[in-house]
Amino acid sequence: MISAMPSLNGSIRLTHQQLPHITVRLFYKSKPISRRELGQIRKDHTRKMTKIVAALSLLCACLTAQGNSSTRAFTDETNQNTPNSEDRALNPVVQWNRTLLVIVRTPGAQSPTIHPTRSFAMMHAAIYDAVNSIDRTHKPYLVQIAHVSRSASEAAAADAAAHDVLVALYPAFQATLDAQLEQLLAEIPEGVRKDQGTRAGELVAEAILEARLSDGSGAQPTPFIFGSLPGDFQSTPPNFPKPQFTEWSRVTPFTLEAANQFRPGPPPELTSDTYAEAFNEVKSLGIENSTAATTDQALTGRFWNGAIQNYWNEIAQTAALANELSISQSARLFALLNLAFADDVIAFYDAKYTYNLWRPVTAIRAADTDNNPDTAPDPNWLPQVGKTTPDPAYPGAHAVISASGAFLLRSFFATDRFNFRVTSEVMPGVDRSFTSFSAAQQEATLSRIFAGVHFRTDLTAGKELGVDIAAFVAGHFLQPNDRHERSDRNR
Repeated sequence: MISAMPSLNGSIRLTHQQLPHITVRLFYKSKPISRRELGQIRKDHTRKMTKIVAALSLLCACLTAQGNSSTRAFTDETNQNTPNSEDRALNPVVQWNRTLLVIVRTPGAQSPTIHPTRSFAMMHAAIYDAVNSIDRTHKPYLVQIAHVSRSASEAAAADAAAHDVLVALYPAFQATLDAQLEQLLAEIPEGVRKDQGTRAGELVAEAILEARLSDGSGAQPTPFIFGSLPGDFQSTPPNFPKPQFTEWSRVTPFTLEAANQFRPGPPPELTSDTYAEAFNEVKSLGIENSTAATTDQALTGRFWNGAIQNYWNEIAQTAALANELSISQSARLFALLNLAFADDVIAFYDAKYTYNLWRPVTAIRAADTDNNPDTAPDPNWLPQVGKTTPDPAYPGAHAVISASGAFLLRSFFATDRFNFRVTSEVMPGVDRSFTSFSAAQQEATLSRIFAGVHFRTDLTAGKELGVDIAAFVAGHFLQPNDRHERSDRNR
């Protein structure tokens, strides 16, 4: 007997003749559910597909070269930024992670109202559930395909799952994604093993897409009304942008029970000594052309001034390749990271728009209104990086995501020690070296002071929030089926 997820138009994709002996079991937050229960989770919702004009030939070249994988281990003498066919065949999880990084870095590809961490979480959840349906060593995230041969191709499952999710999320890239899937599947021998893996990946991708249809990500941004009191978030000079992702805290989390599950307490009072210390630190070190910051501090502020989750995905790529992780191990690692990152963003936007704290550039220019005798205004102050991210200061996003990323990598590999280099997303060709995940976390976090866009107190709260979320994800999701049977570092 076959039970399967309905396709997006309500029909069943696969018949008994097409895919014998396969049953789909659904899970919600790692607990078994029925199709009827999943239907209650779904709401009528029209997905908002991103419409873009992309130079597909250029993207194909990017995907072939894979020049955007910019983190590497010290001990690897080969350039991991240019994987060969063996690399693709051995680790399709890394390959598809690189592909999605290319897409989200393509101008215009990502909808400005949909955070890209959602795409990474969906793709890697699908890869994980597809591969784990074959490997069966861990609990599923959402769906488990039963009665698939353990000899089915995990690579084919990963390829099909990733491809189908990305085509649904980025339809303008379908030609490129189709070509990549064809190339990757061509490296897998024909036969039942390949067919079962491919079809399992397709079913899992459909279930993931179906489950996220009504998650609230397509809602229009909530109009934001700026406050007028000291401490209230304001649009920031020099470009005075509109606030971003005002509605994102209402997106359904991937793992958390609610966006505010780990909401930090409020920022310090403007009249407090703690606030004055944080104010004066960023005022001195984070100003454009600062004379107080060292050359290295100023460079650090600029180096990390990109999409922080992209940096951590590349760090994970390097760690996966350096440690020669299997497909199933890689699938679990990237799923844990990106499920956490997606919920990090939902959670920190909940906190940001709850407290609505002004950014340093506003605070410093208006310091004569904060009633703190230890702060002094500078009406011409601008941050080291020029423009400030258009959302409230507290808590700091880099701190949240870096704390989650480092926590999960330390937990997964059972060590903090790892020698690697990271190349900046915004300063091509510039890289920095680290000997531990924690060292990269600390530098990425503190960089926001040197960039001039955060108070230290934003970062302290962000670090706590990131650790709380990562610990929750690691402790409740993608767990081994038998803790006593598995001895491979809980991968």
